[in-house]
Amino acid sequence: MKFLALILAAGAAVEAHYTFPRLIVNGVTESADWTSIRMTKNAQSKQGIENPTSSDIRCYASQNAPSVATVPAGAKINFISSQQVNHPGPVQYYLAKVPSGQSVTSWDGSGAVWSRFFTTTPTMNQQTRQLEWPGNNEYKLVEATIPASLAPGEYLLRAEQIALHMAGQRNGAQFYLSCAQIRVTSSGSAVPGPTVSLPGAYSSTDPGILVDLWQNPPTNYRGPGPALWTG
Repeated sequence: MKFLALILAAGAAVEAHYTFPRLIVNGVTESADWTSIRMTKNAQSKQGIENPTSSDIRCYASQNAPSVATVPAGAKINFISSQQVNHPGPVQYYLAKVPSGQSVTSWDGSGAVWSRFFTTTPTMNQQTRQLEWPGNNEYKLVEATIPASLAPGEYLLRAEQIALHMAGQRNGAQFYLSCAQIRVTSSGSAVPGPTVSLPGAYSSTDPGILVDLWQNPPTNYRGPGPALWTG
């Protein structure tokens, strides 16, 4: 069974690349790609990032987006995928608040400003002894909720899916991600934390990045990054 899984993973590696070009807010999907989401460098190739210390790990952006999406605090959000998200691995969401006096349409997200507020965790299939992931084989990412207590203002909303099918060796994991430019409307005052820098938060040997899913799947997998902010 594990040998078969390895063969299938290798075959899927050349087929299942994707981007996340459209934002969904409370069930409403943007009408065009790259509207509030910064176009990523893999818009054509669909290739993921393999080096988690690369500067591309922040937003993978080739250009900023032309629009800013309005997102009420407490809204449910997710991202459309260009094809099925069929590599095994977690989906994670981050927020970064734009500094006072700057605009989300031009701010680059540098510095220790990123807070992780959502991640998916797998379950173990007791028959196959393989991990199963929420949202696998869907054409959109797993839905998350913007914490209702979040302070209003402009933010970058970062979504990533970490493909772990080849992650048994260093720089084998593949990161697929996008950043949306959003304006949060809210009566809240909470500031996300703890915050980290991207790059800086990940290394190629983090337990959630260097993972052998097929020969030695972890029994308590946790996605990489800072502690979750829950609002």
